[in-house]
Amino acid sequence: MSAILNDAQGRLADQIDAVLPQTQCKQCEYPDCRRYAEAMAVGEAAINQCPPGGEEGIAKLARITGHPIIPLNPAHGVTQPFALAVIDEAVCIGCTLCIQACPVDAILGAAKQMHTVIASECTGCELCIAPCPVDCITMELAAAPPPERADHWRARHRFHLFRVERDKRERAERLKAKALAKLDDPQFQAPDKQAKIQAALARAAARQAESAPALEPTVDPKALARQEKLREILARAAARRGPPAGETDHEDE
Repeated sequence: MSAILNDAQGRLADQIDAVLPQTQCKQCEYPDCRRYAEAMAVGEAAINQCPPGGEEGIAKLARITGHPIIPLNPAHGVTQPFALAVIDEAVCIGCTLCIQACPVDAILGAAKQMHTVIASECTGCELCIAPCPVDCITMELAAAPPPERADHWRARHRFHLFRVERDKRERAERLKAKALAKLDDPQFQAPDKQAKIQAALARAAARQAESAPALEPTVDPKALARQEKLREILARAAARRGPPAGETDHEDE
């Protein structure tokens, strides 16, 4: 959740966020670039915690915040040449862990299906590497993106946050509907089963309460529609194959 800022702090956070690289890499030890900007605005974080921004980024932040220019803190990493994530599709097992880790939804795929990185959308954050259980993701050097690319990545991350919260709400609603359908089902009238149903309803309500207010997407709607359509096609293909033997639905009953 974003910090609660007063008007002056909010304006300062906007100025700071505008010059951050928007890789959403978490090397600054904050969840994303916006949260790091807010931490600087309230004096919680230093201006030298962003390796992707490098010395040039520190100089920009110094001008905005009025702090002196200081060297990049090595505890947060070092500035490296821009690189893109590449998946070895022959080794990929379709676990979806990299998809879940990507802060800008730059990886396409479905469970048990081959995944691939959309090179034009990758920020080079490297967050997809650690979760991969088969080490099939590598970083390959690429041309540095133009500065204006940061605005696009910011918008994609904003949509990613919106999508994640939307998916949480929709799953909670599905579980709630599933539990409600069983309340009056003769097969589920035993006290122990009714107790499980009530517990499932309570969990669904808790999930809905925990969901943050949805952010409005700001990415090109046509591009998003194309990407969502591709995801649906991949999901349908996975559904036609069915789950592997022994795999069951893990949603609450």
